[in-house]
Amino acid sequence: MATSTYFLLAAFLALLASQVIASDPSPLQDFCVADEHSPVRVNGFVCKDPMAVNADDFFMAANLDKPRDTKTSKVGSNVTLVNVMKIRGLNTLGISLARIDYAPLGENPPHTHPRATEILTVLEGTLYVGFVTSNTDNGNKLFTKVLNKGDVFVFPEGLIHFQFNPVHDKPAVALAALSSQNPGVITIANAIFGSKPPISDDVLAKAFQVQKGTIDWLQAQFWENNHY
Repeated sequence: MATSTYFLLAAFLALLASQVIASDPSPLQDFCVADEHSPVRVNGFVCKDPMAVNADDFFMAANLDKPRDTKTSKVGSNVTLVNVMKIRGLNTLGISLARIDYAPLGENPPHTHPRATEILTVLEGTLYVGFVTSNTDNGNKLFTKVLNKGDVFVFPEGLIHFQFNPVHDKPAVALAALSSQNPGVITIANAIFGSKPPISDDVLAKAFQVQKGTIDWLQAQFWENNHY
């Protein structure tokens, strides 16, 4: 009886621990400003000497009130990231954000954030947004919504999602908050067709059930990054 009790307790603690470490770890001190010059490599960044920390370590003149250029983007969007690479004081704090500008009919194409949930707030314009669930017996379910100024939508961690401006003559702007200091982004088309070296066209032709010539054409396109 005691053995089974200990087993259940151990299983419960393991499950609890897995939930605790499912996102960025909690800080163990007031702050841990990233030391970009340290040669030590850890999960995150080594802490800068607290005596050398100043207010600028927590500041960035990001100009997020200024419109970004979307004209040079093939997908018609510009994502301005503010993460631990931009503000070293974000290290261990488990949060970041991004301003996203959309040209008329522009989109932030299907992508995932492997380390973060995203909450999106529309600042100007209209957006058609959605995400797709992971594989189930009933397939992959799509959740979509049309958002207007002031509306908020959540994209669960790791799931493929997108935003599209359906208006042909007006831009849109949104602000996204993410539950990681460095959420990462995998743009699906870029990763599949623009990897270096390229994924075998035999593999992709089988996966997408198309001719290899179609895959070769897709891999020959210029797959740009709209995240800056």
